[in-house]
Amino acid sequence: MSRKAIRRAVSYPLEAVVVGLAFALFGALPIDRASALGGWLGRTLGPWLAVTRVAERNLRRAFPDRSAAEIAAIVRGMWDNLGRVAGEFPHLGKVDVYASDGRVEAVGAEHLDALRASGASAIFFSAHLGNWEIASLCTSQKGMPLAFAYRAANNPFVERLVRRLRAPIAGAHYPKGRRLAAQLVAALRRGESLGMLVDLKLREGIPVPFFGRDAMTAPVVGQLALKFRCPLLPVRVERLAGARFRLTVYPPMELPSSGDRQADVAETMRRINALFEEWIRARPEQWLWIHHRWPD
Repeated sequence: MSRKAIRRAVSYPLEAVVVGLAFALFGALPIDRASALGGWLGRTLGPWLAVTRVAERNLRRAFPDRSAAEIAAIVRGMWDNLGRVAGEFPHLGKVDVYASDGRVEAVGAEHLDALRASGASAIFFSAHLGNWEIASLCTSQKGMPLAFAYRAANNPFVERLVRRLRAPIAGAHYPKGRRLAAQLVAALRRGESLGMLVDLKLREGIPVPFFGRDAMTAPVVGQLALKFRCPLLPVRVERLAGARFRLTVYPPMELPSSGDRQADVAETMRRINALFEEWIRARPEQWLWIHHRWPD
């Protein structure tokens, strides 16, 4: 057995135990207290992690006019938000997007109602903003289960735990990999709708402007929308305060139709990245800056 395999055999179960205990603690607390604890842990420990340097570099490139103090405040806010997402994760099944208690302010639900009435397939896309897991609930709780594309955890034990906690989100979940495109095409052909997060780094893909610099961007959402000419709807989640959110479902985006499929895919992804940039500029502390989103 290789050293790498031995490390995995030891570290993966230990990591899963730590993650499982953390989620058990968060789940035992009321959601507001779990969110607050997660936020405190995030902003206390996160800035000391090496990956924080990646976030600082990305922020300096995206906001060259911001001071060092402003960059540090955004990074601290990012870790607070990420910790809150972790604290809120075991409570997904208790969050009612359409309840009148004010935890989630749902905007644009009429677009979902219109789609459900039409019976048409659609593609919903979002970004890692606010608590992005909340975005998945807006369709599930309207009786519209989606086929979700997601990045599986490297640790298989953690992956099983995460999938159990995501059980309240109705629909199939397809991990990213070689079979993903075929699985998504098959889902659309069956008349299902898709849910995708399409804002993070991709080693392959196409270069698309993002904060003034080309970023390798997965084109699959544009390719599928154009191939099937199905509605393409943005979904945005903003954290308002603590464990309270605004969820906005936007009307379907207008799809380009120049006759040049490659150019139309690139234009679709340009519009999506421009929309994400608008959202991130409004609440930069709520986006995940810790990925190598732009090539060096």
